[in-house]
Order: sequence, then C-alpha cells, then structure tokens
Amino acid sequence: MDKVSEEIKEYIENNDVVLFMKGTKNIPMCGFSGKIVYILENLLVAFLDVNVLEDEAIREGIKKFSDWPTIPQLYVRGEFIGGCDIVTQLYNEGELQKLLQT
Repeated sequence: MDKVSEEIKEYIENNDVVLFMKGTKNIPMCGFSGKIVYILENLLVAFLDVNVLEDEAIREGIKKFSDWPTIPQLYVRGEFIGGCDIVTQLYNEGELQKLLQT
C-alpha cells in the first residue's frame, strides 16, 4: 500500500465518520460537499472533514481507494457509504440515520 493510501486508511480507521470533501465543514467549496455537511450537521453527527483541495495526492488517492470517481465521499465506521446522491437518498429514506446510530 502506498503512502497516500495509508494516510487515507488512517483517517478512516481512526474516525467513526469521515467526509472527503472540497473545502471544509465550515467553508464547503462545492454544493455537493455542502449538502452532505448540512445533512451530517442536521443529524448532530461529529465527523472529520478532509479537504481534498489542499492535497492533490489525497484528492486522486481517495478516488482509487474507494473505486469511486467523484468527491465528496462519506465513510461511516470504515465503510464507504457513497457520494452526495447516495447520502441524500439514504438520509431521505431514514437509512443514513440508522447507519449512524449503530
């Protein structure tokens, strides 16, 4: 495993909820990232935000790590949940809330 993959793995293993996003939770730099931040904050979920705009290696590395081409990407307890559309759908169906509670 390369250095970037190791760093990504550490973020995911050491935090219950991790959002790889453009910008930060305080200043999202794209609407999709902002929407997931809104959902998580609405659910009062503590999460680590990883700003992929600060590190091109992380930005490209997370796409390979998850085998998912877009950002943002949400992980819950080590499991890749998805991007904005999937997270929004799970939230609207009440499934995200269940995932975050267990």
